[in-house]
Amino acid sequence: MSNVLIVIPTYDERDNLPRIVARIRAAVPAAHLLVVDDDSPDGTGRIADRLASELPGVHVLHREWKQGLGAAYSAGFRWGLARGYDLLVEIDADGSHPPERLPALLRAAERADLVIGSRWTPGGRVANWPRRRELLSRLANRYARLALRLPVADVTGGFRVYRAAALSRILLGGVESRGYCFQVDLTLRAVRQGCTVAEVPITFVDRTAGTSKMSAGVLFEALWRITAWAFRALSGPAPAPTGPRSRQAGRFRQRPARSSCR
Repeated sequence: MSNVLIVIPTYDERDNLPRIVARIRAAVPAAHLLVVDDDSPDGTGRIADRLASELPGVHVLHREWKQGLGAAYSAGFRWGLARGYDLLVEIDADGSHPPERLPALLRAAERADLVIGSRWTPGGRVANWPRRRELLSRLANRYARLALRLPVADVTGGFRVYRAAALSRILLGGVESRGYCFQVDLTLRAVRQGCTVAEVPITFVDRTAGTSKMSAGVLFEALWRITAWAFRALSGPAPAPTGPRSRQAGRFRQRPARSSCR
């Protein structure tokens, strides 16, 4: 798996970063890791540098200021694409995405351009979330799915694997969104470009250390962007499903290894 790059964006995650790096390396020892740190005031960047000096295959990309989750992932993806990685992975630093499911997601990527670790597909679930937060997440995800007519169960999920050939096309021309709607943006682009999208169930666990970066501004950006994209698409046909939507890991139709994106 040395052709796999796992991108971990960080901002004030000093307590979580060593733990998530250890769990990722235990799950996929040969994969490479890229920590994208937005000049964290708590010294996360220095911890990332120490880990990179001690552990082979761990890299750090320092950015000058906090520019948002989507911008961090875009920078990390472009870093990985420029260095020839075949598979690029999104995962949060706070431990809410289980690294132990990475082997299942990577296997799924043999037959899909985009694989989403899904909370809302059968077999997926969330743990330790307040009922109010779970309801808000379900409603936001449902709104995005219906407004944009996307045949994906977890449109907003941020635990993902992209095939490099597909990601290069998806990112072509740049990405507008900077916050959490970045996930919706890339899902929409993938579906509209005919990419094969698959979902593998995961258990999403709420963070136990650090603070969430979700804010009213982030939610507002997601709401208005999704609504704008929906109005823009009103005159066009609904995108048809372009590939298998996985209910369990491994349920994929046989297809060539190359990207199906147009």
